[in-house]
Amino acid sequence: MASFVEIHPEDPQPRLVRKVVDRLRNGDVIALPTDSGYAIACTLGNKEGLDRIRTIRQVGDKHHFTLLCHDFAQLGSLVIINNSFFRLIKALTPGPYTFIMKGTKEVPRMTLNPKKATVGARIPDHRITQAIVAELGEPLLSSTLILPGEDEPMSEGWIINDQLGNAVDIVVDGPVGEDGPTTVIDLSSGEAMIERVGAGDISMFDV
Repeated sequence: MASFVEIHPEDPQPRLVRKVVDRLRNGDVIALPTDSGYAIACTLGNKEGLDRIRTIRQVGDKHHFTLLCHDFAQLGSLVIINNSFFRLIKALTPGPYTFIMKGTKEVPRMTLNPKKATVGARIPDHRITQAIVAELGEPLLSSTLILPGEDEPMSEGWIINDQLGNAVDIVVDGPVGEDGPTTVIDLSSGEAMIERVGAGDISMFDV
């Protein structure tokens, strides 16, 4: 069964955050709360972890994984951002938005969409997620924890532990944002295209 770790939502305990990060560095797969439901994640170069996430989500190699980043500087080193989108991303982060962009050479090829060489990236507005990514010192490779046949991300740690305790290694218990999955904005073509309407204000877009 997975380790069930309860981390304080406002003041994450450094000892518990380090425990989770040590496990991630050893190759574990984690379910963790974010500002838009739970995500399932592993470290960026963890091929086995990536395959396990694909199996749990039942998605193919065209699925866009998302880099959970600590800040804009970290995000900017992994994706190609043209000047016209710099202000957009700065204005919307941290928050419940996922941006699809071309990956840089720093992103493992296995992580990218094989045809478009794109990847999702986001900066969540969630203290537990931010504490884990900050301690890790690099983005987490993640996917929203939406089970096959469902439309909404999972939102309760104890339910995840009951249902997926044999499929993941760690379940971090904590509150999540209540507005559903992230809004997905595809920037890879040079225009901002809304791929999925979810949490987050989209009134600035012509949709």
